[in-house]
Amino acid sequence: MAAPHASLDGAWQTYRAAYQVLPTTEEARDRTFVILGTSHYGAPERFGLTRKTFVTPLGETRTAVPLVDELEQAAPGAVRMEDYCHAVEHSIEFQIVFLQHLYGPTVRVLPILCGPFVKSIYEGGMPEDSEPVARFFDALANISAREGNRLFWVLAIDMAHIGVRYGDAIRATANAGEMLAVEQRDRERIQQVNTGDIRNYWSLVQDRHDDLKWCGSSPLYTFMKTNPDARGTLLDYHQWQIDPHSVVSFGAIGFQ
Repeated sequence: MAAPHASLDGAWQTYRAAYQVLPTTEEARDRTFVILGTSHYGAPERFGLTRKTFVTPLGETRTAVPLVDELEQAAPGAVRMEDYCHAVEHSIEFQIVFLQHLYGPTVRVLPILCGPFVKSIYEGGMPEDSEPVARFFDALANISAREGNRLFWVLAIDMAHIGVRYGDAIRATANAGEMLAVEQRDRERIQQVNTGDIRNYWSLVQDRHDDLKWCGSSPLYTFMKTNPDARGTLLDYHQWQIDPHSVVSFGAIGFQ
């Protein structure tokens, strides 16, 4: 499933919609939760991993270190051990807390920070035209195929970032004015994700060099590339007025 990583006061309804699709405690007992999070601080065209555990007030997770090792060995050019980025990054941490609440503090996770695919967005082509990125996709796809239902995928993503706060000339108001057109474009992208049309999805991201500033385009692409048979359903869509002149959009998506 895909959930936001926005602040809880603005996104709680969307988090609720996303987390309702998770497996029961019994079904999740032996699963590893692969968390694909937006990397706000890591390098582009790179994937930030860590072997460290996550410690929260609820307790300490387990990290799927053998899978981390496998990815690093298979795609050394694309993998970075980004302990610092993980230490300050909120996109995965929010999901960790929710998973611990549901399944206990020692839930097993594979945390992956997905850097932006800047070269593809600004110069054209597909992200996998970069050989290191392609190697990472292949390695993660092999893990997905081999592990199957022993994995559950959590995408920690937000969508459009519009308004003065994000360098735009317009003063954005949620669900009004220019944000109505933004919602339409958001939904067009979501539709391509839900039908598994990765090329059309990415062409919409590349359009105008992603002027919507989707904070989640690379985790979504990574998931689609490594799970090509997945199909989604939009469970919730929301625009959050983060300040008087700026808006963030996000959604909840359930995948089968």
